[in-house]
Amino acid sequence: MNVPVACRYSIEVSASPERIPQIRRILAAHLRYWSLEPHIVPVCRAVDELVGNVVQHVPGDKTCVVELRWTGRHVIASVADKDRRMPRIHSSSPSKGGLATVAVLSDSWGTCGTATGKVIWFSRRAKAAQRVAAKPSAPMPLLREFRPLSASSPVARDSVPAGSEPAVAARV
Repeated sequence: MNVPVACRYSIEVSASPERIPQIRRILAAHLRYWSLEPHIVPVCRAVDELVGNVVQHVPGDKTCVVELRWTGRHVIASVADKDRRMPRIHSSSPSKGGLATVAVLSDSWGTCGTATGKVIWFSRRAKAAQRVAAKPSAPMPLLREFRPLSASSPVARDSVPAGSEPAVAARV
């Protein structure tokens, strides 16, 4: 039985337009490693919007923490920043970007205030329910090393048909 391990990746970055493609590549690599290729485009696009919102709307310190989790059933991404103002949806049209885009690309999303700012998160159902191990299971035992039988072994001699033994030329 293939049991996925709960996975988590987190990176603290100073949000800027130049960093968005870098963050996208990092998240895509993790999703690929976790065998979640079908979710690369929507997850990365939604995180682009959230980091872009930090760039556009957070005054002063634009440090944010981008986190990605795989639970075995859902992919959850979040962006935490140091601005205590809660976000507002300015348009319900995903074509205008922002949280409307995040809502379209996810199964659920939300925001909550923290002691230092806020976190905006979204989740996507990735697979049917699976059991998730708390930590990796022990690796399977290694295969025994192959060692050819010696010519003097009774099994080796019996396995060679009579008359098919190679001729050995003697040198004088």
